[in-house]
Amino acid sequence: MLYPKNLEEKLGFDKIRQLLLDNCESNLGHSFVKKIKFSSDKRSIDRWLKQTSEFVQIIESGELFPNSNYIDFSSYLKKVKVENAFLTEEEFFDVILSLKTLDRCLDFFKEKKTEYPTLSALIEPIEFNERLYWRIAGLFDDRGKLKDNASDRLLDIRLGIQKEQQRLRKVLDGILRSARKNEYTPDDLTITIRDGRMVIPVFAEHKRRIKGFIHGESATGQTVFIEPTEVLEINNEVKELQYAEKREVVRILTELTDEIRPEIENFSAILQFLGLIDFVRSKARLAMSIGGRKPKWSETKGFDWKAAIHPVLFLAHREVDKEVIPLDIRLSSHNRILVISGPNAGGKSVCLKTVGLVQYMFQCGLLTPCDEDSEFMVFKDLFIDIGDEQSIENDLSTYSSHLENMKQLLGHVSKQSLFLIDEFGTGTEPQFGGAIAEAILKELNASKGLGVITTHYGNLKEFADKESGLVNGAMKYDIKALQPLYQLEIGKPGSSFALEIAQKIGLPKKTLNEAKSKVGRKKVSLDRMLAELDQQRSEVATTERRVKERESELEEISRQYEELKAHLEGQEKSIIRKAKEEASRLVKEANARIEKIIREIKESEAEKEKAKNLRAELKGFEDKKLTIEKNESPKVKPKKVDGEIKVGDYVRVTGQETIGQVMSLKGKDAELSIGALTSKVKLNRLERVTRSERREKKTTSQPKGVLLNDKMANFSHKLDIRGMRAEEVIPRLDQYVDEAILLGASELHILHGKGGGVLREIVRNHLKQYKEVDAMRDEHADRGGAGITIVTMK
Repeated sequence: MLYPKNLEEKLGFDKIRQLLLDNCESNLGHSFVKKIKFSSDKRSIDRWLKQTSEFVQIIESGELFPNSNYIDFSSYLKKVKVENAFLTEEEFFDVILSLKTLDRCLDFFKEKKTEYPTLSALIEPIEFNERLYWRIAGLFDDRGKLKDNASDRLLDIRLGIQKEQQRLRKVLDGILRSARKNEYTPDDLTITIRDGRMVIPVFAEHKRRIKGFIHGESATGQTVFIEPTEVLEINNEVKELQYAEKREVVRILTELTDEIRPEIENFSAILQFLGLIDFVRSKARLAMSIGGRKPKWSETKGFDWKAAIHPVLFLAHREVDKEVIPLDIRLSSHNRILVISGPNAGGKSVCLKTVGLVQYMFQCGLLTPCDEDSEFMVFKDLFIDIGDEQSIENDLSTYSSHLENMKQLLGHVSKQSLFLIDEFGTGTEPQFGGAIAEAILKELNASKGLGVITTHYGNLKEFADKESGLVNGAMKYDIKALQPLYQLEIGKPGSSFALEIAQKIGLPKKTLNEAKSKVGRKKVSLDRMLAELDQQRSEVATTERRVKERESELEEISRQYEELKAHLEGQEKSIIRKAKEEASRLVKEANARIEKIIREIKESEAEKEKAKNLRAELKGFEDKKLTIEKNESPKVKPKKVDGEIKVGDYVRVTGQETIGQVMSLKGKDAELSIGALTSKVKLNRLERVTRSERREKKTTSQPKGVLLNDKMANFSHKLDIRGMRAEEVIPRLDQYVDEAILLGASELHILHGKGGGVLREIVRNHLKQYKEVDAMRDEHADRGGAGITIVTMK
């Protein structure tokens, strides 16, 4: 049961229906849209949802599916039923175009049967006489006219018409040239047609100089159109042939109409199929515009919606670039009735209408605008009491109309019902209105039905808190900014914030104090406590969310670190293995070459000059092959130097190898200069080193020789310094840029992240000192933007 009769208009489904009509291609789809109705058949609803979901996939995939010529030719079929009646060329062409669309649909679903099984099942009952379609289609051209070769007789007639018209034009051209020579006819006018006959234009004052029949005159009367007597017979012959052509066309069309008469029932089924396809596509287009998805079926009594939105409100707000806050709502066998309270204009009514409209759409087979993990159930009844039903004609006040709705609801509600009541109990004296509303709510709870109601009455909030099967809900409100957040929070009642809103609007303080005294300090304090509690819970939730986000970031960084560590260890092992293999190969070659040289020296009988040349060759061979020069200088590890740290001293951070110079001391902080970087570090984190050790550290950190092949093979054009401390950046950057210059890299990518922009500034200021750097710029916004610096080398 649906109550009241205008339920669709109250929920806004009439606007959804209009959107579906707008998305249809033809009247065939319109007929299905107009027949949409609320269903409680789970199998039908599931089939409708699957059909629409599959069509969304078709549209999103970009596959070629026929989108035009869904023509409703059902009115033609009535004419076909009549014996000796025939369809016109235009009507036959509409039939051909529709059958062509059908043929393409059938081919598509036969080929895509596994991808779209529910839609493909729709073609099974279709009986399509493909031979008849191709026969009829072959007789018409692209303009919808019968072709000349539709019959031998038609071809002969049309050839005869062409021949006579050519002869007619030749005679008229001669007469027209003579008339122009004598200035009987305007120079800018040529042969024309009047009443289906070829004529020539003649000045009115010379009309008697050319013998013939006048077929009319121009709008000004200055020109008349004459059919000369010389072409009278030819024109008659053309006319006779044209009549013969019409008779032959009618004969052919009558034969074709007779051929399709046995297919009337099949054509009706075909139109039904095309209309259904147009309708399903319209539903898919609507779903894509509102973010509709196929939800899950609830395995228990109740529903659990996530990120549900009011589709009509969403489309209206999108036009003005305004956000719609999604709704999370859940009802179950334990919490069957949700009592929502909160301030006016806080979103209670929108929440209520969203529940009603989305559920109604679902049971009409439309994809719902909510998360695909949402769970739905089917209701047999839907009752709503929304808005003012005051009626002068029926002598009904606002409150009386609400009571009439409650009477209908209590008389029909069951455990398979969903009821939605807005501003429950209002419209009369609060003391009695609240009491009646509480009594009604108790009966509704006993019915085991599911429902959502909105109210401002405190007794209903208390009743919901104590009574099993009911649960309170609140529309959240920012008490600091004094504005609604349009978010539903289930589990606690909401405050109306009447005094706070009145204060924001600007009511006099004296008036507000008087109101507070009337309400009572206890009631005011309770509302304030509820508001502050809500604000604190909101802040805790925000902090908790930020902590979780931070934990997630740290986990990701840790994962990347482990991956990088494993990669570097693998690279290290690979480099060592390759180096050993290369060294082994060089040793073998060297040994073989040395043995050969020694043998040649012995064979040359120790000739001094030749032996000298062979030794020189051996040395050159060694210089050529051995590209790795070991650094024999031992690394000098800086040692901690005792003593107080002063300006000008060289220091390092405890546990680090990077060394900087103290530029100034401010309390417990020291300002260090590390290359182009200036950094502040706590004194208790620093230790002194001697200047000589700093130089030794700098020199010994540079390798004397490198294996260029390995360097080039393992060099990456991307350097990731995200998460590094400022004092660690410069040495790492120097090493990386030196390798890039050595290997001749043309472009480098420095990943420093966005943050506050500190690392970005350090990197760019330091790289400006390199004459080998040509330019620096940000990465494209889609690939990192200001978080990545692209360095172009000279």
